[in-house]
Amino acid sequence: MTAATPDLPAASRDLPAARPAALPVAEIARLSGDILDRVGSVVVGMRPALELALATILAGGHVLFEDVPGLGKTLAARSIASAIGLDFRRLQCTPDLLPADITGSFVYAPASAEFVFRPGPIFTGLFLADEINRTSPKTQSALLEAMAEGQVTVEGQSFPLPEPFHVVATSNPIEFEGTYALPEAQLDRFMVRLSVGYPDAQGESRVLLARVSRRKEVATVEPVIDAATLRAMQDGVELVDVDEDIAAYCVALAAATRRHRSVEVGASPRGSQGLLLVARARAVMAGRDFVIPDDVKAVAVPVLAHRLSLTVQAWTSGVQASQVVTEVVNSVPGPPSVGAARDAARATVPDAGLPG
Repeated sequence: MTAATPDLPAASRDLPAARPAALPVAEIARLSGDILDRVGSVVVGMRPALELALATILAGGHVLFEDVPGLGKTLAARSIASAIGLDFRRLQCTPDLLPADITGSFVYAPASAEFVFRPGPIFTGLFLADEINRTSPKTQSALLEAMAEGQVTVEGQSFPLPEPFHVVATSNPIEFEGTYALPEAQLDRFMVRLSVGYPDAQGESRVLLARVSRRKEVATVEPVIDAATLRAMQDGVELVDVDEDIAAYCVALAAATRRHRSVEVGASPRGSQGLLLVARARAVMAGRDFVIPDDVKAVAVPVLAHRLSLTVQAWTSGVQASQVVTEVVNSVPGPPSVGAARDAARATVPDAGLPG
């Protein structure tokens, strides 16, 4: 018996030549603001988390929302996918879920007497793994290759995923029965881990009134851009250079987590790289073509905290990884203002070649 050519979604067969030109910083900033405004019209009280989630997607990463149920994590993921024009598929994770339920599998087609690959739900632009800690580690690991390499391998054959491809997962941190904590290797694949938190009284009232005004349960978001424009935005972010002092600052923060008294295993080089990439995307969203130390500080906790393994003593004492990262940020000296340093450097350039 032979294996037939798989019928993959058209988006997963896009040719590199079809990529549009990279967008300039000002256009990326404008579109980012439009996307956040459109999503914010449906998802109430989550602007900081939505900004970080969008920055992560522009940086090419994956997002983990970890918080109690009922705060709108799934709605946020679906709304972001709609606003940025990506195909969206949601999979509710359960203990009996198998890896093939995510990646797809070969099935026998009697008409052709061949085994044909049937793609799973992961063949999409934005894949939502809802309550990922409810499924077994074997199934969780099915996402590792997809998140790291943009492909899945089934029975020795590799199949490319659509481009762009992003995973947004949600996790419930308050339940332990029937759940499986994500291993450190999988947590490290998520560029950021975000916590939404309860809204204030005014924000919660807005949620209730918004539900009454739309007169239906499902909230919809119209696209602001399409997948091709998102690729152009991501390419524009990649063209922004980063000052060496900022890169050294990211390395210093990651290294400080490895030396902290409460940390068993600190952030890896993937953590410092994630810190730099998300900070760069945040700077571009703000309309800047350079990164400042405040960009790095603003994303340090969501990028680094989930990558730390605390000591037993710290864990039993109630120390949180986010507290460790905050302490590290406050203790590691930052570089001088990059913008001021750049302006000073330009001011000292001789102008002998100019008239007068």
